[in-house]
Amino acid sequence: MRTMSDRAGREFDLCVVGLGPTGRALAHRAMRAGFRVATVDPRPDRLWPPTFSCWIDELPDWLPPSTIAARIPRPAVWTRSEHRIDRPYCVLSKTALRDALPLDDATVVAGRATRVEANEVELADATILRAATVFDTRGLPTLGQRRAASAHGIFVDAETAAPMVTEGEGLLLDWRPENGAGPDAPPSFLYSVPLGDGTVIFEETSLGLRGGMPQHELRRRTLNRLAAHGIRLTGTEPTEAAHYPLDQSPPKKGTAQAIPFGSRGGMMHPCTGYSVAGSLALVDTVVTALRAGSDPIVELWPRQARLVYWMRIRGLWGMGRLTTEQSIAMFDAFFGAAARGQRALLSTHDDYTALGAVLFNTVARTWPFRWRYDLVGWTNRNRWVGFDFASALDETGPDIE
Repeated sequence: MRTMSDRAGREFDLCVVGLGPTGRALAHRAMRAGFRVATVDPRPDRLWPPTFSCWIDELPDWLPPSTIAARIPRPAVWTRSEHRIDRPYCVLSKTALRDALPLDDATVVAGRATRVEANEVELADATILRAATVFDTRGLPTLGQRRAASAHGIFVDAETAAPMVTEGEGLLLDWRPENGAGPDAPPSFLYSVPLGDGTVIFEETSLGLRGGMPQHELRRRTLNRLAAHGIRLTGTEPTEAAHYPLDQSPPKKGTAQAIPFGSRGGMMHPCTGYSVAGSLALVDTVVTALRAGSDPIVELWPRQARLVYWMRIRGLWGMGRLTTEQSIAMFDAFFGAAARGQRALLSTHDDYTALGAVLFNTVARTWPFRWRYDLVGWTNRNRWVGFDFASALDETGPDIE
């Protein structure tokens, strides 16, 4: 790893601002391709806090197998009944992922960027870095009242978790009515996977609500689910929290700006909240564009990909106005679709024909018929806006330990 003094006064080919998994991967692959790379992050060597998971076939070939901490050959989805997804899923090892993306021939600057422009980055200490191209990979802006993903995760040792999840098993969406929310409260589901380190995460998750769901409500629902399976906790288990917008738009081409990439650049999946694997898969698209002297935004976001994003945003809006019962019916219809249709929604970047078909068929197969009006926004468009979670907690009773 080179320091600033090694290249003082020299222009870089690219500067990457933000060293989450996406930014680090972009800097690493550009460096390996022979570009002069600078990176900026307040804590460039920190281990990232969130848990990262994905479909194994989403991962680029250049990542070593060691980055996978836990494999789930056939993850489960519970709607009205159990669905098994014949598509291997995995949890990533954060340590192995970081180690697989060394920055030994890049200039790594530990600092906070205060100004990020198309060819220039200014740091809090007034240092200025200049590059032919600047990428902004700092993650998402503040949430406000945007459509959100909210989750509260509790890390439980594998032995305690065994009544619900064991090694090689995983619950991607568990809609069984065990979280104590009731029919008149916004819906949420359970996500639970083994992490490959002797622990299992149980994470109650809400998708699509304006402003998101508060952590105290998500924790209450998680504990209710665990109690329904005889799992009691000590109250000292580690936790993680997620709370971020799902509607970050792709950048427009042809504007004089730092290029947003990763979740900041529209790669946050509006319907699932996933972004890391999809962003990693597109890193070499950027590197190839830079080699050819073309606009990375044009290569990342062709017409087909923008159409896919547009359709997924409509799916996000639909999810955000459903009740629990309607959500179960909708996901039951979706997971009855063919594999290509499922992948078109869950991960494929530009398969707009299959995505359009699976969205249409999901709405058409959601029953009763009148619920389809909510899905497409003809009725109850603003359901759950301003919902009072504090009052809901008072009514249902505090199940938090």
